[in-house]
Amino acid sequence: MRDLSALIKAYDIRGVVPEQWGTDLAREVGVAFVEVLKIRTTDGGAGQLVVGHDMRPTGPDLVSAFVDGVTSAGVNVVNIGLCSTDGLYFASGRLNIPGAMFTASHNPAEYNGIKLCRAGAAPVGQDSGLAEIREMLESESLPTYGGTPGTLTSQDMLAAYSEYLRELVPLEKSRPLKVVIDTGNGMGGYTVPAVLGNQILSGLPLEITEMYFELDGTFPNHEANPIDPENLRDLQKKVVEVGADIGLAFDGDADRCFVVDEKGGIVDPSTLTALIATRELAKVPGATIIHNLITSRAVPEIVLEHGGIPVRTRVGHSFIKATMAETDAIFGGEHSGHFYFRDFWKADSGMLAAMHALAALGETTESTKLSDLLAPCLRYVMSGEINTTVSDAKAVIARIKETAITQGSLIDELDGLTVSGDGWWFNVRSSNTEPLLRLNVEAKDLENMAIVRDAILAMMVG
Repeated sequence: MRDLSALIKAYDIRGVVPEQWGTDLAREVGVAFVEVLKIRTTDGGAGQLVVGHDMRPTGPDLVSAFVDGVTSAGVNVVNIGLCSTDGLYFASGRLNIPGAMFTASHNPAEYNGIKLCRAGAAPVGQDSGLAEIREMLESESLPTYGGTPGTLTSQDMLAAYSEYLRELVPLEKSRPLKVVIDTGNGMGGYTVPAVLGNQILSGLPLEITEMYFELDGTFPNHEANPIDPENLRDLQKKVVEVGADIGLAFDGDADRCFVVDEKGGIVDPSTLTALIATRELAKVPGATIIHNLITSRAVPEIVLEHGGIPVRTRVGHSFIKATMAETDAIFGGEHSGHFYFRDFWKADSGMLAAMHALAALGETTESTKLSDLLAPCLRYVMSGEINTTVSDAKAVIARIKETAITQGSLIDELDGLTVSGDGWWFNVRSSNTEPLLRLNVEAKDLENMAIVRDAILAMMVG
């Protein structure tokens, strides 16, 4: 029995091609996906699913093999070709059929992967089908379908995707803005001209300076991973150089967005979460907003101040999406730069987040800077996520918990261990895939944040 634990992660399939996987496994995933999700119709007729891929060189061959597996299992495939991950979610939602996106997101060039979803862009994770797919693949117990094979058709969804996003966040009446956009040679180079430019729709009052828009899955300029500050350096420099009002950065599959202000400062995703939450609450007063437990405490505070209901979740898109469905939340944000919208089938979209940032700034007076607009959201100092290698994560967390209990601090264990004190809090949790502990600390000022951070780090290695 083969072991695919290194390839099939909590939320997707991802690994090095061809060392860890290739076309043979892609075909098998197609068959397993059909069987686990029961995509064929109950009367024996062909069901449908949609597939797309990013700009990685290995994508087309993997898609072709996957499609072969799906059609051999009696299901029709709609291939939308090149797309961002939120473009695939749009297609799944608009067509109301399951989907498969071939991408390795922000990973280096030698990687590729598959993000799977049910009809309406509902996530497929370990608890919603991925574990069953893995079991079927590991046991090599794929069923053989004896009926009529499915068909393959192609459909361009880019125009419909662009029109839909423009309807959700109109930008036509924005004040003129100078915008620098770094797409890192990823799929933002494909979607930005369609959504924010005049490639398909009429132009917007945006003067866009393009950085690394050429689609190139070898990432010749920098990794398409904006959560690493090093990959934002070029954008920060260019924003200041051209006197831009705002800078935007997308990851490889363009489902995440990071923002840089007019001074070249990196805007924390928690700050963007708070900003978008206030905009969504203005449209739907009293609505629920989701935030994971690593976001700044400023997020729930601001949601409450604007009449909303903040709901805290574990880290991970499956938890965000499930909680959004349970609470009918209108918006959710994560510290990692993922932003989820009820009007977008509860899926995440980097482009929608970028458009909200542009719209918020575009509605202000000409003298208002992005840093001015965001200032009310900056209430605390965060450490950022600090990863520490440990030999026994459970023992370290137990030691930290015991100390916190002794000191009378507030504790919860929703996801790892969260401890709160007077004007500070921290969370420490284990990595799902590595012998690491992830620490996040926040306090009212830098001095107190550093004290708490250093104390917990000392306990990790002590």
